[in-house]
Amino acid sequence: MEIVTKIIYTETIKPSSPTPKSPQKHQLSFLDQLAPPLFMPLVYFYTSNPKIPNSQKSNYLKKSLSEALSRFYPLAGRLVDNLYVDCNDGGAPFSEAEADCNLSHAITIPEPKNMKIYLPYKMIESQDFCMAVQATYFRCGGLAVGLLISHKIADALSYFVFANTWSAIARNGDRCGVVPLPKFDAAAYFPPKAVSGFSPSTEGMVKEELTTRIFTFPGAKISALREKYSHGGALQPRPTRVEALSAFIWTRFISTTGIKADPNIKTYTVHHAVNLRTRVDPPLSEYHFGNLSWTSIAKLAARDGGDDLLEKVREAMKAVKVQLNLMREIMDEASRGELVTFSFTSLRGFPVYEADFGWGEPVWVGTPGLPYKNFVSFTDTKNGSGIEALIHLKKQDMDKFEADLELQEFISHDI
Repeated sequence: MEIVTKIIYTETIKPSSPTPKSPQKHQLSFLDQLAPPLFMPLVYFYTSNPKIPNSQKSNYLKKSLSEALSRFYPLAGRLVDNLYVDCNDGGAPFSEAEADCNLSHAITIPEPKNMKIYLPYKMIESQDFCMAVQATYFRCGGLAVGLLISHKIADALSYFVFANTWSAIARNGDRCGVVPLPKFDAAAYFPPKAVSGFSPSTEGMVKEELTTRIFTFPGAKISALREKYSHGGALQPRPTRVEALSAFIWTRFISTTGIKADPNIKTYTVHHAVNLRTRVDPPLSEYHFGNLSWTSIAKLAARDGGDDLLEKVREAMKAVKVQLNLMREIMDEASRGELVTFSFTSLRGFPVYEADFGWGEPVWVGTPGLPYKNFVSFTDTKNGSGIEALIHLKKQDMDKFEADLELQEFISHDI
């Protein structure tokens, strides 16, 4: 049964206190400038709490959001071109909706494509505001909170810092003062500049029909993969959980799609998102807000397998920096049809399940993902023992990939 949601109303939530005149403009950093103009989407699902009626939940969400925006004032502003945020206290759209089903129907066998109905806007919809929220109430009293934050001013870690500060304010009220204030000085570390040949856009993201699936890898199977790629301890250091899964997914993708047989493909690249906060001296804290992450790029040959991938990804991540020449080279190869790109990003270890607004932690956190082909996002399962891999492939590639018998040996089939 298809789930239907109906918007009840929409309003604009403004900061509880006005932004001081001095930071009226939030300057985008160089990495912000390169970020695609899209919204990062997540949906937090909560079971019913009969002690807190929906009307009270609504008031908690809106009041605490107003207070959170006074701390994260750029999120209440408006983007101006690819230059800065006008911190004009314009506010953030907040919608409420009703779903025609119980929460269990939405999350028992979740479909990533269905997550879009819990979000207030499309991910690549052209808007100048920086964030938006939709609260969706289920018949059973359950609740979904869909949060969009513009990738132009935030990376994944900044997203969770905001979400968890917002929920802490809702949960603790005035006692939330112990949470550190965010720092909006990314442009001091990565000054903005004019870069010839780069125009961040959403062109090319959704030109092909993509299929998105969630594959859950239990902890025991991940341990087996780590052992497989460590050759009995010969590879040092031992592959991490994400490294082992990346190597496995890459090799199954290459094997099942038959890409190696294509004579027109000369270059394969594997991309991994890297947090730069820990790579500057002295390191920056998680409360430095913005796009403080970059992508390591490992170039592979058609004959390379999982072991080669591990070695080259490690080399690329050690030397990660803003490699514009390499990016231009890869873009040229892509335009000639000589490139297959596979991208990984990991939310492992991120505080995904900490957004408790006062009625408990989310029972599940879902996303429709981002509209990129050959894209994988890793997230810890709620109990922390396994990993959920959200994978986007062309439909014909996904049909072959998910039918792979070796892949099936390593994923969970529990419902």
